[in-house]
Amino acid sequence: MAHKLTMTNKLLAPNLFVVLFFGAQSLFAQKKNANFNIHINKTTETFIIDGKGDEETWKTAEPAQDFYMVLPMDDRKATQPSEIKMAYDDKHIYLLATFFKTPGNTYVVESLRRDFSFGGNDNFLLFMDPFNNLTTGFSFGANAYGAQWDGTMSNGGSIDLNWDSKWVSEVQVLEDKWVVEMAIPFKSIRYEKGVKEWGINFSRLDLSTNEKSSWTPIPRQFPTASLAYTGNLIWDNPPPNQGLNYSIIPYVLGTVGNSTIEDLQYDNEVKVGGDVKLGLSSSLNLDLTLNPDFSQVEVDRQVANLTRFELFFPERRQFFLENADLFASFGYGSIRPFFSRRIGLGVPIIAGARVSGNLNRNLRLGLMDMQTDKLDETGLPSQNFAVLSLQQKVFSRSNIGFMFVNKESLNYNSLSDSLQTEYTKFNRNLGLEYNLASADNKYNGKVFMLKSFGPDSSYNGIAQGAHLAYNSRKWNWRIQEEYISDDFTSEVGFVPRTNYIKFSGSLGYQFLPASKKIVSHGPKYTGFYFFDPNMNSTDYVSIVGYEVNFLDRSSVSLDVFNEYVQLLAPFDPTNTGQEELEAGSQHHWNGVFMQYRSRPKSLFTYEMSSRLGRYFSGGYRTNLNAQLGYRFQPYARIGATLSYNNLDLPEPWYTTDFWLVGTEADITFTNKLFWNTLFQYNEQNNNFGINSRLQWRYAPASDLFLVFNNNEQLSPLEGNLWSLTLKFTYWFNK
Repeated sequence: MAHKLTMTNKLLAPNLFVVLFFGAQSLFAQKKNANFNIHINKTTETFIIDGKGDEETWKTAEPAQDFYMVLPMDDRKATQPSEIKMAYDDKHIYLLATFFKTPGNTYVVESLRRDFSFGGNDNFLLFMDPFNNLTTGFSFGANAYGAQWDGTMSNGGSIDLNWDSKWVSEVQVLEDKWVVEMAIPFKSIRYEKGVKEWGINFSRLDLSTNEKSSWTPIPRQFPTASLAYTGNLIWDNPPPNQGLNYSIIPYVLGTVGNSTIEDLQYDNEVKVGGDVKLGLSSSLNLDLTLNPDFSQVEVDRQVANLTRFELFFPERRQFFLENADLFASFGYGSIRPFFSRRIGLGVPIIAGARVSGNLNRNLRLGLMDMQTDKLDETGLPSQNFAVLSLQQKVFSRSNIGFMFVNKESLNYNSLSDSLQTEYTKFNRNLGLEYNLASADNKYNGKVFMLKSFGPDSSYNGIAQGAHLAYNSRKWNWRIQEEYISDDFTSEVGFVPRTNYIKFSGSLGYQFLPASKKIVSHGPKYTGFYFFDPNMNSTDYVSIVGYEVNFLDRSSVSLDVFNEYVQLLAPFDPTNTGQEELEAGSQHHWNGVFMQYRSRPKSLFTYEMSSRLGRYFSGGYRTNLNAQLGYRFQPYARIGATLSYNNLDLPEPWYTTDFWLVGTEADITFTNKLFWNTLFQYNEQNNNFGINSRLQWRYAPASDLFLVFNNNEQLSPLEGNLWSLTLKFTYWFNK
């Protein structure tokens, strides 16, 4: 009976948050920058995309200019003039952007790498909201030397740069200005049929003056990508119908390799497969994949793991990325009912299909079905993964979401009893959530409920969470709660921990002094508190910190933390396979964390951090980290990541120390020919890896890859695995 009473109390929290959400929502209704308009007219002129902008159309096109400063301060106009013009024909949207600079100021560019780092380059970004829903859209851009940027937008301003589309651009660099010209095919984006008004904004970063600016005014606490602050793109006529819109993207590859690691065989192979993209409408897309291969995808950056739980690594495979937020953003980062990297984990994918996009301006659909092969050597059966996601917009920017996830093992009854014990016949998750986003972006929040189902009652649990956050120029705060039952199971999700109640929150304030060196500084408190279902404390972390941000975009911070852990299971505090601490043992310590980031416009950039303090079982932990980079502008960037951990513990561990070293050479011969090589040495798991990738984008969205991988298992588990892959892809479209 006591357990039921506790559950009732826990479920009261979401109801309270619902009241807060709807109450806050009623305060905001109108688009903030509704009076900012730029008109776009149809042209019959033939364009040459060369960055010169000498077509007649540009002489009469309406300009967007008089940009507003966002950083370092949002109360004035930008000092660096910018001008944007747009036009269209039956097939493309055209854009011409001119960025003037103060004479004598130099351009800052890391490299010609596609999807460059925003903060390390002089750049221009376009943000388009074709459905004018202030939540989803597309981003295109370029840095001052012509490297391209493109991504899908979700959650009101998040950008997924792993998405690539087919479009062209060119940049001209002059002494007093740089000019970017681009042509974006209508078939490369999704939009609502018959609508003459889109949301739009333009952003510029000029590192020589440390100035970030935007066409519309945006409060400094928000990114320029914030769709809540877009203006309007007014069409003289609705954009043209896309007509028949399909793309066929085949690939062929050959791989050679060898393995000397015990129980791991590597066979040479030739593979053929590909993707098909079919526009079901101008706003809804069907993606098909057959025998997909992801050998050219960037490898994960390794990290030292001293946690008790699984680490999260983001999805990078192109097939899963368009409208990825429909599938990947349900719940919280540690309570995800669907995590696409669970599909094809060590097993071939036979085929898959996705339907995603907008059914109308307010309703979005995501539907996915993937089929994996069986593995005879482990007995893993062939499995089917199906996901349905719906998202209905409500109020000005909020939405209600629904998700269903199903994982099914095929031919399950033919498996032996031992394999049926190891592999589940099915696992399902059903979820409902409400996402709050106020019109001015100051309030955001969420409340959700998930229910899992399985072959028996041990799989039939629940998970729920809720939060409310506020962010103004000076104040920011967040309150959040979570609950996951012991029997909640999400085999296709990312849920590293169950059977807990969690309360967390933060409170921060920023001072904005009238200083020539300091932009802002202020304190912040953050706390995470875990309890078991009977409300007994099991973990907590309390952090009090202070951060200073300088005009040159460098920053320094200092945090003091207090941490407590009651182990729920045996745990090796070194995570290196040594003796384990007993479940139920209690550990409490204090420490400090310090960090400094250098100014990004220097040729040599660095970030230094350190964690010092006590550790498990009365020990000490010293952690030193550094990220170093040097650019040979604009063709190359050399970087290094260094992490050192020293654990001084009593017997039987004594002193354990290990290094994590990563060095990367990113050479961009042109904005279409790239060579990236990454070396990673992880002493914690005795592994040394090399990934070297040459990419030639010989035509828009069409590539030739040459990829070399080598993984060396060091003592005591010695062995080597290497492979060399040549992969050719081509994007046919109509």
